[in-house]
Amino acid sequence: MDAFSLRVAHSDELQALVAIDDAASEIYATAGLKLDLGNDHPFVAAEKLRWARAIKQGLAQLAVNQQGVPIGFATLGFLDQEPYLDQIAVLPGYMRRGVGTMLLGRAIAWSGERPLWLTTYAHFPWNRPYYERHGFVMVQDRECGSELFVVLQEQRAALPDPDKRIAMVRRRQS
Repeated sequence: MDAFSLRVAHSDELQALVAIDDAASEIYATAGLKLDLGNDHPFVAAEKLRWARAIKQGLAQLAVNQQGVPIGFATLGFLDQEPYLDQIAVLPGYMRRGVGTMLLGRAIAWSGERPLWLTTYAHFPWNRPYYERHGFVMVQDRECGSELFVVLQEQRAALPDPDKRIAMVRRRQS
């Protein structure tokens, strides 16, 4: 069995996060969704800025293999003063081996008693159904706070299949 560990991403590892996300995004292309935004696209630039901010604030978790090589990450933050899972990505060669679940578990633990929010695609089995198995539920746009709603609208404006972008939340189980 593979051994992985999590650690906080270092200030010089933003490019590692970008490379992981770029590789992980190929799964969408194989499913027929072409994510072809260039590195200079405003959406991509804003995403990198959020990830850099998460790294600076100690809110970027990096999964590494036994050799210490980055293989996945999760970036966290706050929207509407609530915990928000901004991104989670795993290198294709490490997908379906527990890395993403380990990162998601860390994000859930970090959120504590507060709800954990995220945005994702509704129609891919590695998105909405995956998060539902971990206690997340889809919410209607009207249930989103104003900041989360803006993020969702920005994603819908920039990404393919905008009508399939959704918000989800995991509330602490009692």
